[in-house]
Amino acid sequence: MQVLFLILTSILFCACSSDEVNKEIDWNKKKSMELNRKLAKKEKLDILMFLENHPQWKMKETGSGLFYQIVDEKQGEVVAKPGLEAAVKYKISFLNGDVCYETPKEELSYFKIDHSDIESGVQEGVKKMRKGEKAVFIVSSHLAHGITGDQNKIPPATTLVVEIELVDLY
Repeated sequence: MQVLFLILTSILFCACSSDEVNKEIDWNKKKSMELNRKLAKKEKLDILMFLENHPQWKMKETGSGLFYQIVDEKQGEVVAKPGLEAAVKYKISFLNGDVCYETPKEELSYFKIDHSDIESGVQEGVKKMRKGEKAVFIVSSHLAHGITGDQNKIPPATTLVVEIELVDLY
């Protein structure tokens, strides 16, 4: 009797699991675009609420959705351009203030503007800076690591606050 029970249980288990494996996924480009629109709308609201709580920040918004403010402007210095090597100090945090990445003290980070794997929102923001300036960027996920995150410290669909100093250009 116990053997028969085990056989029937095994058959039912196998039958149920194969049904789940063979299920069709009902997903298409239209659903994907709608999901992205909803995520972008929610993220924009989160950013606007964040800025409401930080009235000292007088941010501008670009056409791509990057929010930025140059907080320490320099006149007549070299302007960041595509192809130049940027030496920066940065702190990247979430809207809740938790820091996820930061340049170690007394060190610089280097990247080639528009020719590196740095977030596209950071690339865009740096091109609005001059050598020696400091800025704050609010980078929505579509300009950062998207719906996958960075597979390390940045979760999927996460807005980033980037405090950056453009120390030098080469």
